Amino acid sequence: MTVATEELPSPPRTAPSLSGRLLHWWRRRAALRRLARHPQPPSLLFLCHGNLCRSPFAAGVARKLLPSWVDIASAGFLAPGRRPPPAALTAAAEFGVDLSSHRSDQLGIDHFRNADLVVVMDRDQRRRVVAMQPAVAGRVVLLGDLDPVPATSRDVPDPVSQPLEAFRSAYSRIDRCVASLAAVWSQRAGRQSEG
Repeated sequence: MTVATEELPSPPRTAPSLSGRLLHWWRRRAALRRLARHPQPPSLLFLCHGNLCRSPFAAGVARKLLPSWVDIASAGFLAPGRRPPPAALTAAAEFGVDLSSHRSDQLGIDHFRNADLVVVMDRDQRRRVVAMQPAVAGRVVLLGDLDPVPATSRDVPDPVSQPLEAFRSAYSRIDRCVASLAAVWSQRAGRQSEG
């Protein structure tokens, strides 16, 4: 007896995107709930791989949106003292953030001691942070989970060594996500002052 082997059709290309978007909404809601329970931190640490593009920009946006008493820092996993690439400076300026004086800072143990909330750009960075300092696991947030726009990836892509448009795209997403983070605490502060 021979069995006809018929090739099954491939699932539609939208299926992974749809499931990714549905998961995004669930992760976003969970991240916002967690942030709402977390007191507004007096210190925030933004992390990315090299501390050249994403984390310094996120820190710059946060400085514009959060009260001045919140200590905001950024760092990365690579050697310190490097300047952002020209495309980073150009794209950041389009969002009103000046990175011209920024020099990369290398992540160290003091960063964890001083940070009430650690915001990372991708899942690998979250794993690395938790492996380095397991005690901070509950204080680590994946920035992409806060994106109000449906996303298929939790990670904010690294635009380094890419054209200006990649920086604009990454910075647009970071801007939205940091605004969501700031809005959580602003809404709670408003409710507390009313009560």
